[in-house]
Amino acid sequence: MLLVVGLGLLGVFLLRFRSDRRRLSNGVFLLLGLAFAGVWLIGSGAKGDLPVVLAGLLLLLSPLLVLVLAGLLMVNGGQMVRREGLRIANLLPLGLGVALLVPYVWLAVAIFTGDIWVVVILASVTMAVSYIGFLFASFLLYSLFYAALPYRPGMDAIVVHGSGLVGARVPPLLANRLDRAIEVYRAELAAGRRPLLITSGGKGSDEAVSEASAMASYLVDNGVPADAVVQEDRSTTTRENLLFTKRLLGERGESTRMVLVTSNFHILRTAILARRLDLDAEVTGSRTAFYYLPSAILREFAAIVVAYKWVNVLTCAALMALPVLALLLTRDMPHHYGD
Repeated sequence: MLLVVGLGLLGVFLLRFRSDRRRLSNGVFLLLGLAFAGVWLIGSGAKGDLPVVLAGLLLLLSPLLVLVLAGLLMVNGGQMVRREGLRIANLLPLGLGVALLVPYVWLAVAIFTGDIWVVVILASVTMAVSYIGFLFASFLLYSLFYAALPYRPGMDAIVVHGSGLVGARVPPLLANRLDRAIEVYRAELAAGRRPLLITSGGKGSDEAVSEASAMASYLVDNGVPADAVVQEDRSTTTRENLLFTKRLLGERGESTRMVLVTSNFHILRTAILARRLDLDAEVTGSRTAFYYLPSAILREFAAIVVAYKWVNVLTCAALMALPVLALLLTRDMPHHYGD
């Protein structure tokens, strides 16, 4: 039965993926399908009391794994602050690491005090954390899957998203995006197409020139013909860039089929945003320094949670209410004793 459910969920994933790969829900079906199939695979190879032993090991290891994850996140948070400065975004790993420890502190308090309401509150928080954790696992799994998809030539425009300058200089993170855009451009040339390369980003208060201008210069200096580069120098957000780019292409009479080039941690959220804006666009990503990834991925996930905030708030509220309802129903239930 588990295998049937797992294969069914994976089948739904494949159908939805073929319809539109730019959906976070694809990751939910993929994770559930793999989980059911994985449990069946473990169970089918188990004999005797092995399933019980495995279940016991999972129960013992789960808290340990969470504690290890919390420790790694706090270490990464400290590393981010040292390398990138004391900013809220860089404190995300540290904050999440501390947050993961909170339920265990509450559990210790509940065991020490024996207060049933502390246990119920802990259970409610655990339900919400589990839901967010499941969403994060789905997001991370599908982000890795999406990033591994090969680029398919056939685009009319290659849009490079900005990420900030240092004065007038293109920093390494942005240079990686531009290098990836050059790879895509050459792949299109090899396929017999000559797409436009659109650099995007306005001028920040601490920048000497607009991002679009600095990026265009970088592309030309690295062998891209100047007449193949178009600047979109007004946007300050990814959403603005997508809308301005669509308008720019429309004004030039060009097709709006495009590939968006960004960092690998940013590809899934960019793809989801492009879908919500009804754009004919796919996304490809460039590499990012490993130490930077945890903080960046957490920011991306937080932005997606906020984008669907009401669905997530209502779901968390419903899940958190379950332990409270269970306690109230248990207390109100009449007790029958034997003669």
